[in-house]
Amino acid sequence: MSRLFLIRHGKPAATWGEADEDPGLDATGKAQAEAARDALMALPAEQRPTRVVSSPLRRCRETAMPTAEALGVEIEIDPAVGEIPTPKALSAEDRPAWLREVFQGRWADAKGDLDYDAWRREVAASLAARGGTAVFSHYVAINAVMSLLAHDDRVLVFRPDHASISTLETDGAAVTLVERGREAATGVL
Repeated sequence: MSRLFLIRHGKPAATWGEADEDPGLDATGKAQAEAARDALMALPAEQRPTRVVSSPLRRCRETAMPTAEALGVEIEIDPAVGEIPTPKALSAEDRPAWLREVFQGRWADAKGDLDYDAWRREVAASLAARGGTAVFSHYVAINAVMSLLAHDDRVLVFRPDHASISTLETDGAAVTLVERGREAATGVL
């Protein structure tokens, strides 16, 4: 079994639904990214990640950067650990209301252009071959993985705080939970 770290991005400079669809980190988020790096680098050498994977979105890439620099590796960009796909018919202004509705339900009931239950399984499957990796992702994608590991079909089963690090293990075929990361006191807003 090999360790795998699933990290939510740091606090962004804008929240979903605001004008910037791909915000970077604010000052707090940058400090959180550095704290995540410090926590990962403080691990025993045999548990420390050797690769860094990030969602394509800027807030994840910026959170991943300090860890990648400390490890001396390039960030591998992978859309498979990106944000939940928004239905094509929705505008950016309609996305927050759609997400709030999705959060209240179950994966199989999420309305959109694709099978979101299958999407969550794809997110989790993408992690199985990533032993020794720090993966920087998003609130909903992390919930996709955590809901599968908990055998819970609700969309919202975990409230990862910004830069929260959840520890998983993989044997190359399956992923198991070692320890959930820090939870936020409030929702994603």
